[in-house]
Amino acid sequence: MIEAVARGGKMKEDLNFFDYWAYEDRPKIEWPNGAKVAFWVAPNIEFYELDPPQNPQRKPWPQPHPALAGYGIRDYGNRVGHMRQMKLLEKYGIRGSISLSVALCDHHPEIIELCKERDWEFFSHGIYNTRYSYGMDEAQERAMILDSIETIYKHTGQKCAGYLAPALSHTEHTLDLFAEVGSELFGDEAGIYTCDLFHDDQPTPVRVRNGKRFISMPYSLEMNDTIVYAVNKVEPRQYGTMLKRHFDRLYQEGAQSGTVMCIPTHNYQVSCPHRMKAFEEALEYITGHPDVWVATGREIAQYYLDNYYDAALADIARKQEA
Repeated sequence: MIEAVARGGKMKEDLNFFDYWAYEDRPKIEWPNGAKVAFWVAPNIEFYELDPPQNPQRKPWPQPHPALAGYGIRDYGNRVGHMRQMKLLEKYGIRGSISLSVALCDHHPEIIELCKERDWEFFSHGIYNTRYSYGMDEAQERAMILDSIETIYKHTGQKCAGYLAPALSHTEHTLDLFAEVGSELFGDEAGIYTCDLFHDDQPTPVRVRNGKRFISMPYSLEMNDTIVYAVNKVEPRQYGTMLKRHFDRLYQEGAQSGTVMCIPTHNYQVSCPHRMKAFEEALEYITGHPDVWVATGREIAQYYLDNYYDAALADIARKQEA
């Protein structure tokens, strides 16, 4: 759904899932109990194959086969890091919203059970994080999305609300297919939000071709521990400072209209021993503020859909006409 539009002799590519909608002067959002910030943590609990099928558009491992170093640290995350992060989130009353490689349900069902016991949310991050959407036709991608939603329901009883494409790989049909498959399986209880747009600090309406009420949820790549540690090479102490300053700004702006802060994590990144203290200090700081709604992705998305989605559409239409 990418349109090339000729303007002034130049070609401009736009995502056609939403209209431009400036951050200022929107209808005011009021979170439950007057909270300024809706805060959620999204642990990416993933499964990486040692020798996955090759995709011509992207290599799953930068090292030659077998990529034992990359595989090993990710296995460490599921063996050690998950337990460490789960206990820390529990300490601060945070229920994780899991971006789940659903193959984990078969490979490590004990992790699924531990998260179910704590009433964590499960949303889809594809099947394996070493198999990408790139190059899939609609039928193939639909089958992958269907498999992931059905697997989450089979193992957790949850009707999958959200989607983050595996390894952030997409096609032009991804959002439409997730909304459609969710509706076909569970009506309005599944397929209601995407984390793949990264374009706002508040939930925003997204157009999908079946006309469903569907939104983008704020999911920050800037605060994502893999981006921070593996890409930007930030030190743990600085990451802790970044999380606090990110929160400070959203808390300040949330006094005028509610904002959303998400910390996306990976159990093989933030849960390494030398990085945990900075993460814990940030969680203590954020949850120690009044007027913070500690929630799951589904809870935030559903609250917005029930209370602000229609007002947002009306405001967007009004501004488009002006």
